[in-house]
Amino acid sequence: MPPLQEQLETRIADAVAAAFGDDHRDADPLVRPANDPKFGDFQCNAAMGLAKKLGQKPRDVAAAIVEKLDGGGLIASHDIAGPGFINLTLTGEALDAAAAADSAAVPSVDAPQTVVVDYAGPNLAKEMHVGHLRSTVIGDALCRVFDAVGHRVIRQNHIGDWGTQFGMLLEHLIETGWVNSDDQHIGNLNALYQDAKKRFDADADFQERSKKRVVALQAGDAESLKIWRDLIGESVRHMNEVFRRLVVLLQDADMKPESFYNDRLAAVCDDLEAAGVARVSDGALCVFVDGEEAPLIIRKTDGGYGYATTDLAAARHRIADLGADRVVYVVDARQRDHFNKFFAGASDAGWARPEQLQYVPFGTVLGKDKRPFKTRSGETVKLSALLDEATDRARAAIAQKNPDLPADEAAAVADVVAIGAVKYGDLSNDRIKDYVFDWDRMLALEGNTAPYLQYSYARIMSIFRKGGTDADAARGGTVRVTEPAERALVLQLDRYGAAVHGVAQSLEPHRLSTYLYELATLYHRFYEQCPVLKDGVPEDTRASRLALCARVAMVLRDGLGLLGIGVVDRM
Repeated sequence: MPPLQEQLETRIADAVAAAFGDDHRDADPLVRPANDPKFGDFQCNAAMGLAKKLGQKPRDVAAAIVEKLDGGGLIASHDIAGPGFINLTLTGEALDAAAAADSAAVPSVDAPQTVVVDYAGPNLAKEMHVGHLRSTVIGDALCRVFDAVGHRVIRQNHIGDWGTQFGMLLEHLIETGWVNSDDQHIGNLNALYQDAKKRFDADADFQERSKKRVVALQAGDAESLKIWRDLIGESVRHMNEVFRRLVVLLQDADMKPESFYNDRLAAVCDDLEAAGVARVSDGALCVFVDGEEAPLIIRKTDGGYGYATTDLAAARHRIADLGADRVVYVVDARQRDHFNKFFAGASDAGWARPEQLQYVPFGTVLGKDKRPFKTRSGETVKLSALLDEATDRARAAIAQKNPDLPADEAAAVADVVAIGAVKYGDLSNDRIKDYVFDWDRMLALEGNTAPYLQYSYARIMSIFRKGGTDADAARGGTVRVTEPAERALVLQLDRYGAAVHGVAQSLEPHRLSTYLYELATLYHRFYEQCPVLKDGVPEDTRASRLALCARVAMVLRDGLGLLGIGVVDRM
């Protein structure tokens, strides 16, 4: 059964066509949930836009729509308010039918696509840090949502394992004798990388040797490749451990590092030059883009390639070889200029249509001082350390909240709450904006936080434990809507599929976070106003409310799951 809003939109479109002719059937019906229940369940603002086109007064247009509106079985009452708003109240029959539907069912899109999502993409040979958090969790959530609405999803972890940084590190390791040592751990590599970077910035001769090492690596030099493979092995081990803790669905098979495209880079340059898209300037092969001051350098003066060349090769591979209808890049907003030029180059070459390449930028994680989030000593926050602290804080909170919880269960609950708090703290913010990392807010049991939503789920499950009832069995029961709080819950549950599709279209996970928070808030209001297990509640009312509780729990669980966040039965 279509969602209630969609049914209303169809009825409004039919009424508009009946009143003003089929030429106006496609006018936006502008049906939205009412902001206040006293105005009904939904509000239609179609009359405003139509009035301008028709040269009539909005209230007259609204009256004409209402006159032709077929409310049978769906609309109990309607009235015209203000300059021409149409308030719509649904029938009990329509609400009961909506309550009987599978609340967590997400309809598939009419035209499924193959969507490649480029996300995470850490640089190897150093520890992942807080700067990698946003791409990883936003990208993972979008993949889950794309999959839920019926697209074929191909995950791509475009890790940085090539280029100048590796030439710099390899040269440093060779010159310091590290290649014969036993300290090939990611923590040690992180310190060595920092040492190499200092040398690179301060020593022109070392910088030149590093650049030559890059060319040698890209040309297949045996010594360089041997050391490089050792670095990559330790780095991938560390990366996978972080992904596991974050409950991110990336696998080794999804890893397409820069090195994967190495044997394609020469062809990229040759083909772009032959097509007139690239030309030599000051010894380097460049793509010049209208409106951009600096060109995209795809082959350096020393013959080496940069990440722009790799990005072009990757786009070509994803569309030509993987069959992508769309490639989504979840990358820091500070890379916008690069993506503008890179997309233009791929489009000019005929390798991608402009609409096939989609940039999904995100803002920066800030500390309370509104500057990029750092440790007290001013260093970048390591992601593993961040997750450790989240777990420690969650364990302390769980111990205080529920000291009788068995130790093993308390540890498991703390892990789920900690990871959920960190991920939701990111995903609940508009991704394009910077946000302040605040432990107290993220771990709070009230407000728009993961612990609040997880607690809401656990609270529902406690009802079934106390009542000796199985939630899955209760979910199949009949819901009869008699109270305003029940009505509000049913209307919110009915919007779940639209909320998920909205994220798939807007690529803004915070919209789903907002939906889930509103659902949890409405549930707590229902819990206070509509007793479930209390003595004196009629058996049929109890069964109806248990069924409604079970459906709310299912949507909370599934919706959080689309954000990559787990739930627990007890907190």
